[in-house]
Amino acid sequence: MPEPTHSRIEIVDTTFRDGQQSPLLFDTEKYRFTLEEKKQLLAGLIELGVTHFEFFSPVVGEAEAEDVRELIAFARTLSEKPLYFLGHCRTNPLDIEKALEAGCNGLNLYLGVSPLAQQHNAQKSLEESVTLAREVIRATRQAHPDLYIRFSAEDAFRTPLEDVFCLYDAVYPYVNTLGMPDTVGIAEPEDVVAVVTRLQERYPAVSLECHFHNDRGLALANVNAAVRAGVRYVDASIWGLAERSGIPSVTGVLFNLSKRYPEIASQYNLSQCYPLNVLMASILGTLVPYTEPVSLTNRTHTAGVHQKAVLNEKKVYEAHSLHDFGVDKNQLLLGPLSGWHLIYYYLKEVENFVISKEQARLIAQEFKARTAEIGRSKKPEELLLEIAEAQGLSRHTLPEEVPTARLENLD
Repeated sequence: MPEPTHSRIEIVDTTFRDGQQSPLLFDTEKYRFTLEEKKQLLAGLIELGVTHFEFFSPVVGEAEAEDVRELIAFARTLSEKPLYFLGHCRTNPLDIEKALEAGCNGLNLYLGVSPLAQQHNAQKSLEESVTLAREVIRATRQAHPDLYIRFSAEDAFRTPLEDVFCLYDAVYPYVNTLGMPDTVGIAEPEDVVAVVTRLQERYPAVSLECHFHNDRGLALANVNAAVRAGVRYVDASIWGLAERSGIPSVTGVLFNLSKRYPEIASQYNLSQCYPLNVLMASILGTLVPYTEPVSLTNRTHTAGVHQKAVLNEKKVYEAHSLHDFGVDKNQLLLGPLSGWHLIYYYLKEVENFVISKEQARLIAQEFKARTAEIGRSKKPEELLLEIAEAQGLSRHTLPEEVPTARLENLD
């Protein structure tokens, strides 16, 4: 069996599996990614430096089965690095057979033994599940000595830990990695550290993988806790797309982990983070989520006090540089909360008016008094220009070529 490695924090991208289960695909009437879209996303992930990709088991449908074959062949034309194509399979010989036939060189196996799973889902007793897992995984390992195998107890954080141990004891000799999925997003960071510590003590010869759902908004915090405690495989997807409220985003995980683990910068091409998020936005026909850390939204300011400060020194309200992650500009949005500093900046630097600071203050007073006019029928910029032109302000005569870079500190 291959020796596990702990030299690198591995992102296991599950955009093509859990990501296609996201309600957002239904909200945007996408439903599933086309093969061409998957190729674009896969190329972006490989350019970023991701090497582990999780796919549906081909048994879910012939369309997905064919896509898996095509994507694996396509990926191998893009990189000479070792890449892992992981079939997300039930602990079922047919699932495993179909994944291997499609070209997967790894398996992400799962089986639920929580009380709810025993009663309503798998409908097997703990003893039956243990026997099944041992027999299937032992046979798979014997037939494929070099195959990468991860095994997870589904809904691990609602399963008594002693039951998880009972299941993992049976498969431990045959796997590379043991998972700890928080399938319904109930875990807190303290829970994560406790479980990771116990698993490491009991199973020191294998790696650990985490899969956290965001039902409570704690998925990314739980990733941070898990990695600090020793986990080296982190499930994530572009934008965090997944069932319900999703899982951590690939770029959010890399951004956060790089704070504590600077070697991330040499292991991943971080400048591709934002382009990858924009690519997904173009495919779904919507904006990068405002909750995504690696986004232009995270460099957008609307409050007057913030805008004034950022015009003078970005660090006042931007504690974390995103430049290395591909976000190389920020936005100051003109709106009802803007103060005279941004109005002065906008009229002088964007609209090229000849304007003094005192004139900007007076225009700002009228703008503030008329913000109720702003809406779908009149944008903030339109209202401001209306006021400025009514004041009789003239514009600078511009040369034929205007520099694209503007000085943001107006003093």
